[in-house]
Amino acid sequence: MMQTYFVFLAALLYAICAFLPSNRRTLVSAVTAIAWLTHAAVLWGDLIAPGALRLGFAIMLSSTLWVSVGIYWFENRNFSLDGLRVMVLPCAAVAVILPALFPGSLVFLEDKSLLFSWHIVIAMLAYSTLTIAAFHAVLMALQETRLHAYPAASKSSRFAAAIDRLPALLTMEKLLFRLIAFGFALLTLTVLSGVFFSEHLFGKAFKWDHKNVFTMLSWALFGLLLAGRTWRGWRGKTALTFTLSGFATLFLAYIGSRFVFEVILHRGLS
Repeated sequence: MMQTYFVFLAALLYAICAFLPSNRRTLVSAVTAIAWLTHAAVLWGDLIAPGALRLGFAIMLSSTLWVSVGIYWFENRNFSLDGLRVMVLPCAAVAVILPALFPGSLVFLEDKSLLFSWHIVIAMLAYSTLTIAAFHAVLMALQETRLHAYPAASKSSRFAAAIDRLPALLTMEKLLFRLIAFGFALLTLTVLSGVFFSEHLFGKAFKWDHKNVFTMLSWALFGLLLAGRTWRGWRGKTALTFTLSGFATLFLAYIGSRFVFEVILHRGLS
């Protein structure tokens, strides 16, 4: 009962915060922090079981949005990212409810090495950082579109006004590549720890299943983007295309594939 109360409290606070006036930055920051901490309590109850972890697409999505909100809150202290708030917090409000509907499966830790837990944590941080990078890339695309819009459309909606208050495109681009570089480093650690974990559990260094194939494709896309940025000066639409493509394949690697297995095919974790 208490868990259900916290679930709806976190969702309600996220929803309220998404629609608070943008000029109330202190209030927005405070409510976001309270919602984030409430979400943390919910996530702990969803994820942790005696001697086991409960894993599934809904819990992974909730974890990803929880970290993403934390990244938004931290970055918003230095830059006005009101458009990101309007996009991320409603998604977090939905994500915090999903594990109650799709609880996932228990994975017992008795026969698992410590590396398994670290692998899960690093993967969650990688997915979350690159998720917020994808939100950021969408904002940049909308921001660029707004720059070419007619003046009459400049005050067309509250969301458009939030886009107009974003930092300059060059600043947004620097933030985007900072997120991508950090997320790529975490994703590299995820791949490496996954190789060692697979070797420990299955006796082989790499298992070519759908999850690993999509993860490696995403890793290659983000790596190519960073290399192109360094040596070819890639930016603009090229950077946005690579970012969203890399995020889409990473989404399919775990959350998308687990949704198909758990909800459509009704299979547990494999």
